Amino acid sequence: MAHRRALRNERWIDMEETEKKEKKIILSGIQPTGIFTLGNYIGAVKNWKKMQDEYNCAYFIADLHSLTIRQDPAALRKQSLNAFALLLACGIDPEKSLIFIQSHVQTHAELCWVLSCCSQFGELSRMTQFKDKSAKHADNVNAGLFTYPALMAADILLYQADLVPVGIDQKQHLEFTRDIATRFNNVYGNTFKLPEPFIPKAGAKVASLQDPTKKMSKSDENANASIFILDEPNVIINKFKRAVTDSEKEVCFREGKDGINNLMTIYSAVTGKTMEQIELEFAGRGYGDFKLAVGEAVAEELRPIREDFKRYSEDKAYLEQVYRKGAQTAAAISARTMAKVKKKVGLLAL
Repeated sequence: MAHRRALRNERWIDMEETEKKEKKIILSGIQPTGIFTLGNYIGAVKNWKKMQDEYNCAYFIADLHSLTIRQDPAALRKQSLNAFALLLACGIDPEKSLIFIQSHVQTHAELCWVLSCCSQFGELSRMTQFKDKSAKHADNVNAGLFTYPALMAADILLYQADLVPVGIDQKQHLEFTRDIATRFNNVYGNTFKLPEPFIPKAGAKVASLQDPTKKMSKSDENANASIFILDEPNVIINKFKRAVTDSEKEVCFREGKDGINNLMTIYSAVTGKTMEQIELEFAGRGYGDFKLAVGEAVAEELRPIREDFKRYSEDKAYLEQVYRKGAQTAAAISARTMAKVKKKVGLLAL
């Protein structure tokens, strides 16, 4: 098969110093709690593919983060492997990017503990995600949910990332990461690079098709609210046909037209057309034509992903080869940062 190539030495380790200086490091992770939505794809993964030639990219499956909510063990293992295969199917190239599974690299948990000891109770309790998830899962408000931002900070700081692609709703966690890195550097000396947010100009947030005031979510109970990137074309088109709009008939982007604004954002992201071009294309045409066009465009955009995912998911040996190699490289890189941290906080070297 075409993807059964021998993996070259990762440029993360072997690249020349000049290349390291020229290219910034980008890091991002995604949880394996279900198939990616169109929102995950447009807001994150689609941009990850584009970044590979311009940046030194590290992408990981954040399976440790998913444990803050009780998971079925067998389902989590399957979902983690599927998520890894999906990243490959979405164009993440293991010869260009560092790609791995979080729990395979022990330094993430190690640094999380050190950073937890540098985090203040008050600042963790103010985290919006902790408040939201505590309300949703009142029967399981665990310590991991509380210290989640420290693990996220560890993920980023281990690789000395310059940029972190974040949605608007995740900026608070990156601000926490910068705060804790600054605090550590002030106490122990310069150790961590302070990461900056990387927020795409378009497609940063895709809303629910049934409630465009909310983010598209994997966990939405309404089956018509979210598009999953492995949905069949007819399913995708039918979901868009049922998408909430408004009582007007004009396809235009303006305040008060949340449903149409969301559909235009999606159409723009998959076709590359500007809002002005979209308005001209559908001038004098009804919402029915527009919804059908959006559905067809999305179905075609996702077609090669569905096909490649099927090939990758059927080749378990190749997937294992890639995630083992990724874990080895990630462990080697992150160990350098972890060794500095241990020395600075006074831990005895082995």
